[in-house]
Amino acid sequence: MIPTHDCAAFLRHTLVSVLEQDPGPEQMQIEVVDDASGDDPESVVRELAGDRVAFYRQAANVGHTRNFETCLQRSRGEIIHLLHGDDAVRPGFYDRLEAPLVRDPSLGATFCRYISTDEAGHWQAISPLLRPHSGVLERWLERIALGQALQTPSIVVRRDVYEQLGGFDRRLAWTEDWEMWVRIAANYPVWYEVEPMALYRVHALSSSGTLARTAGTIRDVRTAIALNAEHLQPERVDVVTRQASAILADTALRRARRLLDNDSPGALAHVVEALRTRPSPMVLLRAAAIGLRALVENVRRMTS
Repeated sequence: MIPTHDCAAFLRHTLVSVLEQDPGPEQMQIEVVDDASGDDPESVVRELAGDRVAFYRQAANVGHTRNFETCLQRSRGEIIHLLHGDDAVRPGFYDRLEAPLVRDPSLGATFCRYISTDEAGHWQAISPLLRPHSGVLERWLERIALGQALQTPSIVVRRDVYEQLGGFDRRLAWTEDWEMWVRIAANYPVWYEVEPMALYRVHALSSSGTLARTAGTIRDVRTAIALNAEHLQPERVDVVTRQASAILADTALRRARRLLDNDSPGALAHVVEALRTRPSPMVLLRAAAIGLRALVENVRRMTS
């Protein structure tokens, strides 16, 4: 299931990566679910795939979380893969990730490492290795509750898991996928594939690229941390939540430093969110240093 919104320029690459592994309509449903885009993704679908790929268009823009839900509602398969219309999969993805689910009915999902790419498709980074060999992850709930360790194109989930746990949480604007992976980890074993089989694209118009420049992402992650705490063992809630908050505060401060030269208001916003997330002495000291530099930069620009 391929959710899209104003990403037709990348959709061809996405579809080709799937169609190259297409076992046929009897075994794989391929459908683009478009959130009222203005760049005519249907023409890309028809030109490239004819009737092999179904196309559904929302009557009006509903936002990516509800568009995800539409994908789940329209899906018919026993295993569901949500593949953003600007991401892609590498050869062998479907065979490699389906096999553990076929062998072990107790598994709720399988996911692989992913490769981050830029707008042109150039590789930027590969997600960290979580264990030396493929297999079921131990203590996965606590590990995934500390921070996002995978991206949506890299995971496939059993249909009955989504049906049992419900849809994505609409209270979240950016981390609804992370909260879902935590929920799955709290209820099912999860298989990890060490090979990087998915491509996750970050570009100027993507939600990741846009939201990463605002402190709204920090606020959203903080909300997700609170929601994730509901799925942890009572005796571990405080420890894991503190660690997750410390990681988030550090992320906010590092992002603030990167924004100093070109976006001092954005840097200040991230400093504020770091303090709201974890007002520890160390965070206070780092925030004060960055905040002072941002204020000086603001004054310099106003007087120049």
